[in-house]
Amino acid sequence: MKISRMLRQLDYLMIILILVLALISIVAISGATYSTNPSFLEKQISWYITGILLLTATLLFDYRVLAQGRFAYVLYGFGIFLLLLVMIPGIGVTVKGAQQWIRLGGFQFQPSEFMKLFLIVLTAKLVSEIRTLPIFNGRQIGKILALFAVPILIILQQPDLGTALVLVGILGSILLAGGLDWRYILTAIVLVGVLVGGILGLYLSDSPLLHIVLEDHQIQRISTFLNPASDPSGAGYQLTQSMIAVGSGQLSGKGFHNGTQAQGKWIPEPHNDFIFAVYAEEWGFIGGAFLLCIFIFLVYRMIRVAILCEDRFGSMVIAGVVGMIVFQVAQNIGMTVGMLPITGLPLPYISYGGSSLLVQMVAAGLVLNISMRRGNDLLFTD
Repeated sequence: MKISRMLRQLDYLMIILILVLALISIVAISGATYSTNPSFLEKQISWYITGILLLTATLLFDYRVLAQGRFAYVLYGFGIFLLLLVMIPGIGVTVKGAQQWIRLGGFQFQPSEFMKLFLIVLTAKLVSEIRTLPIFNGRQIGKILALFAVPILIILQQPDLGTALVLVGILGSILLAGGLDWRYILTAIVLVGVLVGGILGLYLSDSPLLHIVLEDHQIQRISTFLNPASDPSGAGYQLTQSMIAVGSGQLSGKGFHNGTQAQGKWIPEPHNDFIFAVYAEEWGFIGGAFLLCIFIFLVYRMIRVAILCEDRFGSMVIAGVVGMIVFQVAQNIGMTVGMLPITGLPLPYISYGGSSLLVQMVAAGLVLNISMRRGNDLLFTD
């Protein structure tokens, strides 16, 4: 495929949407750290510059090389190796009770973030190789579930329930897009319903079995979610302050750097997990709605590329990226406004952070890569 045709097929609107998210991130983090630590803003800008470079680099190769041979398995194995390194004392770094990071010299990163991409690539490869639809092959599904179970179990040991749930979201989105038989879907819905109902029943009955099923901090999060006002200065502090910030923004917000909850240092992790609360306080319902519209439009553009793509592997990769973004956006904003339990997930493209942001930028680069090369049956062309 000639370069000119590839450039014509590149989704420039998607690039504009990502740049708009970058601008919102910079504005939000500036508001979150203006009175505390302005250096976070400079670091986020540097992370975005690095992310844009990585996104550009991702466009330079044909994405279909990822499905060739056993390359996807190599990425998966490398991801598992990094997750195991986290567990080694002296290499793994514990932050706020969770050992999720690796420190090498002066560089620190979170392997579980990169595992999301590796699993998207491998699962897309496996599902794209299944040609009999709808998918109802127990051996094939079992293999995919086993490959997901290993990193999920390791990540749960860190503990990091939020990221583990994102991996489940990625798995579900790819299998649904790939044509999973409705009987599997119905079974999964029933099992999830029974699990959630069972845990809720144990909690409401104050059963001692609950302490066997869940850790104390997980039980505390359920209690905080159901009734944050029961301990507003303790376990419910984060959610209470976040909801006050979102509500006080009202329709149009208090203005840039004028959020009293953020500037008064009432919101914990204002530049990271609760960045949406800071943004909503300063820019109100209008600003929050605008951000949600940008996310919705971005997801729409990605789905559009998947539909136009004639390569099943490319479509499955996009399904995984969409699942990752949608789940994290819904979970992060949901926990910020008290609709979902707090899990500590960052808001994609908005929250401060290196590992998360770089993974999101590479993921967007993969989707743009697919948009450039859709409709081309040859792996390498001039």
